[in-house]
Order: sequence, then structure tokens, then C-alpha cells
Amino acid sequence: MWPTTHFYVPGGEDVLPVFLYFFEKYGMRGTGEIDVTRPRWREAPTQLVPAILSHIKGVRPGQHRLDFLAGKEEAELAAEKLLDRLLKTPRGFFKARRMQRLIKVHRSLIGIREHPKYFIVQNLDMIKQAILQESDKLVTAGILEHPEEVFWLTLQEIKEMIETQQVDRNIITMRKEKFQHDEKLTPPRAITSEGEIITAKPGAQVPPGALAGSPVSAGTVEGRARVILKLEEAKMDKGDILVAPYTDPAWTPLFPLAAGLVTEVGGLMTHGAVVAREYGIPAVVGVDQATRKIQDGQKIRVDGTQGFVEILE
Repeated sequence: MWPTTHFYVPGGEDVLPVFLYFFEKYGMRGTGEIDVTRPRWREAPTQLVPAILSHIKGVRPGQHRLDFLAGKEEAELAAEKLLDRLLKTPRGFFKARRMQRLIKVHRSLIGIREHPKYFIVQNLDMIKQAILQESDKLVTAGILEHPEEVFWLTLQEIKEMIETQQVDRNIITMRKEKFQHDEKLTPPRAITSEGEIITAKPGAQVPPGALAGSPVSAGTVEGRARVILKLEEAKMDKGDILVAPYTDPAWTPLFPLAAGLVTEVGGLMTHGAVVAREYGIPAVVGVDQATRKIQDGQKIRVDGTQGFVEILE
């Protein structure tokens, strides 16, 4: 329960209302948020603490606004160069007018692409709360040992359990054991909807000893690798290179700190690749066992143009 009258940290009285407002609006989000079993920020607020501390340490007050303005200026210059090139081509006037319109529409509407995911996560959170309310009653009745046990069952099995007030604990035990086994498996880089595993050789000339992957955000950067397996354990400084199994929207607060990105899974249109391009940082994804082969704190070079990572020390 959040404290309402006593504050044990200096400045807590000012910070708490801001936190409560944030969780009221975005508390349903979290790492792996499409999975209803994963804890939401509202349920486990400490998930955000490492990212907040990293920002306090590595980002000056108001820096995000300066970065935004710099990005806006860079985008304007890029648009001017593009339109200038089009004007020099056959029928360039008409091409430039059309491109100018497309740029305006894109800038006005691109934010809407996040709305469906936002509303889906909102609905999943409401579904989760409804299921947990029923689960609390089952715990009180002695049918379940704790509320989260309900997530080992299908929706139909949950309905039957509520009706019969009975549960087959062997099913829960078997599914827990299978989950623990599957957690140790290494997923393929890419798999089709038909179950076909796709393997591909790296497209770049990879230097000896370098780790190959897919180039998804151009540029080259050197820096300290920060290997992060779980967002709630994230500790980054400005200029570090984020090395992770994957990223999803919950990882976005780390991107303003990152000078580059390396992930084990992903492709050109996955979350990390898209956000890396938006922030203009080099990124290589699909690097096999990157979080094992790269040690936290090592100096590495990320070539997001050709698609490989070099360990420099």
C-alpha cells in the first residue's frame, strides 16, 4: 500500500503524487506485457527504479527536450535534402510536392501506430484483474494456494474450477515443470507461422572473432557493454551500449541513455530496431548468444551498417 501521510525519503511528499498519477495512466504496462501473467508496473513499481536512477545519474535536467529539438532539426534538414534531390529528377516538382505531403502526413499520424497496442494492454490488464478477483475467492476457499496459481490453467479450466470448486493439482504441477524446462531452451532467431526455422548466413564480411547479426540501424559506435537480462535489474550510464536478449516497449526508457544496441533476437521491424533508428543509434540484432559471449563492462564496437559486433577488450 502506498504511504499517504508519512514520507521516509526526503522529497517523497513531492514525488509520490507524480508517481501515483503515472501509475494511474500507465500502471498497466510492464515487461512482456502481452503476457497477462507478467507483473505490471502498478503491481511491482520497483521495476522502474533502476531506469529512473540511471536517468538521474546520466541525464541532465531537461536534456530530453534538448535531444528532441536536436532530432527535430536533423529531421528537417534530412527532409530538405530529400526534396532538393527530387526536384533535380525528371518531373521533380510533382515528386517533391507529393513527398512533402507524405512527410507531413507521416509526422502528423505516426504516433497513432502505438494506440492499438496501448488499448490492447489496457484490456489485458482489466481481464487480469477480473481473473485475480475470482482467484482470491478460490484461495479463501482453500482450492488454490495463492492467486497466481490460476494462470497455470486455461480459461475453460478456470470456469470449471469456479463451478465445481475443485482443481486437479497434478495439472498445475505438470505445467510448472514443463515451463521450467522450456525456460532453459534457446529460441531460434526466426520462425515462420508454419513452424519453419529460418537460418541465414550473415550478409556482411565479418572480421575474425566478431559476432554476426542483422544490421537494422546504420552507424558505428564504440563503448562499454551493459548486459541486461531483466529490466528490473537495469543499470546504465549515458553512452553505454545496451546488450539484451530482446527489447519491448517497457525497455524504451533505457534508449535515451544507450549509444548502441545489440540483441539476440529481432529483425528490421521489431521494437529495438525501430526505436534505435528513431534515436539514431547503431543497432545489430539477431546476434546469437550475445548476452553470454559479451561480458558486462567489456568495450565493444557495434557496426550497425554491416551487421556485426567486435569485442575490443
